[in-house]
Amino acid sequence: MGRYVIRRLLQMIPVFVGATLLIFLMVNVMGDPIAGLCGDRQCDPATAAQLRGEFGLDKPVWQQYLTYMGNVFTGDFGTAFNGQKVTELMGEAFPVTIRLTLVAIVFEIVIGITLGVVTGLRRGRPVDTSVLLLTLVVISVPTFVTGLLLQLLLGYKWAVVDPSVSSGARLDELIVPGLVLASVSLAYVTRLTRTSIAENARSDYVRTAKAKGLSRGRVIRRHLLRNSLIPVVTFIGTDIGALMGGAIVTERIFNIHGVGYQLYQGILRQNTQTVVGFVSVLVIVFLVANLLVDLLYAVLDPRIRYA
Repeated sequence: MGRYVIRRLLQMIPVFVGATLLIFLMVNVMGDPIAGLCGDRQCDPATAAQLRGEFGLDKPVWQQYLTYMGNVFTGDFGTAFNGQKVTELMGEAFPVTIRLTLVAIVFEIVIGITLGVVTGLRRGRPVDTSVLLLTLVVISVPTFVTGLLLQLLLGYKWAVVDPSVSSGARLDELIVPGLVLASVSLAYVTRLTRTSIAENARSDYVRTAKAKGLSRGRVIRRHLLRNSLIPVVTFIGTDIGALMGGAIVTERIFNIHGVGYQLYQGILRQNTQTVVGFVSVLVIVFLVANLLVDLLYAVLDPRIRYA
């Protein structure tokens, strides 16, 4: 197990370098960030040259990237164009988005897996058909439509919750945004769990367990559920990074100043350091989540061993 973890960690290095290089090149071809600092008017040539030298934009792109990566490995993600350290922006944004993502993941696990197990065990029955139709509707409707509808109904029309989230972003305020963020993924988890449960319920090991006289609940918990959750765990693990990076729409709707908000502002203002810095951390989150998922396979299925 130890050698496997070390090997995976070493494999993460070229993936991280490649991903950051790609996003660095993409951000640098978006446009001239110095022009965005001057607003509608054209920058004075002397001022533009001074700003380029100050932020290192007068160097070749490859040299900018090498300098950036050298600073990243020392914990320095650069400085935004407003003079604020990117690490300070991360310290304000990531705790908010992490709480929002945790709420979304809880919805996925509790509601998605529960509905998937119920429908998988009752395949072809009315409850199965109803849930399949509901999840199809959720997948078909864009997230911004779902978010705006819930905000309008629950926040303004029925006044059940506050339509916007305060700067503190308490957990109780993140329930509705978390549900909106998790809605599409929750539907996929439900359908994936349902398919996996329905397929494994007809397997030989399930019939053998029943023939031994084990109770239905024990067969489901100890045998059927553990084997059926492997593809679900894979999806949820890869979805963690996607939820954190894809929270832009949800955070904009509910006025949450998290990672999505900072990425939106960075792209809008062509702030290279902010965008690349936040995406670099999201890449690390995605890689670590995938490693944890692979290790969790051995817990769910004792037949899996890592050398």
